[in-house]
Amino acid sequence: MSTIHILFENEDWMPPLRAALEARGLAYEEHLVTGGHLDLASVPRDGVFLNRMSPSAHTRDHQGGVRFLQQYLAVLESHGRRVINGSRAFGLEVSKVAQDIALRRAGIRTPRTLAVVGGSEALKRAARTMELPFITKDNQGGKGLGVQLFHDLDTFDAYVDGPQFVPGPDGVTLLQQYIQPAEPYITRVEIVDGELQYAIRSSTEGGFELCPADACAVDEQFCPVGGTGRFELATDITADDPLVQAYIQMMHENELDVAGIEFVEDANGVRYTYDINGTTNYNGDVEAQHGLSGMTSIVRLAERELAKQGISNAA
Repeated sequence: MSTIHILFENEDWMPPLRAALEARGLAYEEHLVTGGHLDLASVPRDGVFLNRMSPSAHTRDHQGGVRFLQQYLAVLESHGRRVINGSRAFGLEVSKVAQDIALRRAGIRTPRTLAVVGGSEALKRAARTMELPFITKDNQGGKGLGVQLFHDLDTFDAYVDGPQFVPGPDGVTLLQQYIQPAEPYITRVEIVDGELQYAIRSSTEGGFELCPADACAVDEQFCPVGGTGRFELATDITADDPLVQAYIQMMHENELDVAGIEFVEDANGVRYTYDINGTTNYNGDVEAQHGLSGMTSIVRLAERELAKQGISNAA
């Protein structure tokens, strides 16, 4: 029987998805992807595949899953299998350089960013071409990994020379223009299959590691500065907002089915987009308060894609 296949590596993010699938009465199979072998002569199972592999997988010792999935997606697509957030989308998920290129190509403003490969000396040279203040971040990140704010070069030099600096899993570190927000928050726009679900605002007063998933509220190791009080619905962001429309077009052009896209607005009202989250998670408290469910929208997308194959799906 054709089914929905969930490709994932983080158990903490699965309960809301399972609940949404079961509420719809849909059959599904879970596939924990942390590495393994791939028979290139085998024919993949029928069904729709939902990619839930996170760029922060390496923080759970699952970087092998990222590399494995990159190859597996190519195999699935070569056999015509429908993958929600397939290989093009995943290419954006694991590279903020690729994200910046896609956003700029779509005419969406991004902060000035340098991608640096090499040790501390390469980073120091690059930093001296940046205006202060600037931030660092991992190219393959997630959860705000590697994000540090620097107001002077001496502090930056000490950081990259010290034990706290650990390059990301792909060895690429970004130096990025710091946009001083007009208010201490960023905005995250949630889109599924070309439709705005809603937007949330996330307070930055406690730091930059902003993960809206419910697990953040209970697990400090998972998301060190998480907490339900940091997120609220941004009711002023609507589907006809020009930036939302630009996001939808960008997602269409890059075969990105599901995303949470983040921007910050400066004191002059200029909005800078800096992050695309393909493995987006939703804050249960915000959704419960306003009768929303992003996971239900993802599940309905998978259900529609199965229906296009002319095969019914029932648990």
